[in-house]
Amino acid sequence: MSPPALVMLAEALRIAAPYACAAIGGVWAERAGVVQIGLEGVLLASAFASVAVAHATGSAAAGLAAAIAAGAALSLGHAVVVERAGVHAVVSGIALNLLAYAGTRLLLRGLYDSASSSPAVEGFRAGPTGHSGAALLARVLLDPVAIAAALAIAATPILLARTRFGLRVRAAGEDAVAAAAAGVPVTRVRCAALALSGAICALGGAHLAYDQHRFDAGMSGGRGFIALAAVVVSGLRAGRAALACLVFGALEALQIALQPAARGASRAGDLAQLLPYVATLVALGLAARRAGRPGARAAP
Repeated sequence: MSPPALVMLAEALRIAAPYACAAIGGVWAERAGVVQIGLEGVLLASAFASVAVAHATGSAAAGLAAAIAAGAALSLGHAVVVERAGVHAVVSGIALNLLAYAGTRLLLRGLYDSASSSPAVEGFRAGPTGHSGAALLARVLLDPVAIAAALAIAATPILLARTRFGLRVRAAGEDAVAAAAAGVPVTRVRCAALALSGAICALGGAHLAYDQHRFDAGMSGGRGFIALAAVVVSGLRAGRAALACLVFGALEALQIALQPAARGASRAGDLAQLLPYVATLVALGLAARRAGRPGARAAP
């Protein structure tokens, strides 16, 4: 493989990782029967948690653990609000996104006296130094967060199809009444699935923050919405959702590579910024269409 191709592959994988983590988290939530449009907020909050703890302790591993805890807690809170308090999942998800957006800005101001960005953190050191295509690809593939994300992507279909917990999650999502009649504790299963969803999504937040070596306000940049679109388009299949995110990462990497040749095309850049919102509308439309077909089921 030629050096430019290696660079493009490395960039595509690096860019796709946060999208894929959020998408796999979305798969777990949707399979459990809880709509999760708060993926954007989970990404944002976990990114902040990773940087804040890594900066305070000097440990990237501690920052990663904090990100996972924050993502799991937020997503679990979403599940509790929906299941216990009876709040509509879309309303709760919107509230989660707003809370994460405003809360991270408030904490930035309180901790670092800045409304835009945090101090720099180092993140994980993995792979060789240098700017060659092989070095860039090695750093991406050896990054601990990327490895954890790949394991989560690979394990999700197996857990959903071949474990007792996965079968309960699917049962709760497909027919909660029948599952409850069969003795499945639907609420507890959904809460556990949402906590796992948030933990996996949080890997994407930590990857995003460590990749940029700091936290920037609003740095999730619509990635949670793109991931939601990938979940819906994939038919709730983890492998297809991850592949959709990889395709999007490749297109974004290509866009970055072509930027020097298109600096004058300001209108195209403005239209590209609308992509997350357009993808969200498409995803919601597809979800509504699928929900309107009785008997529709997703494969493991």
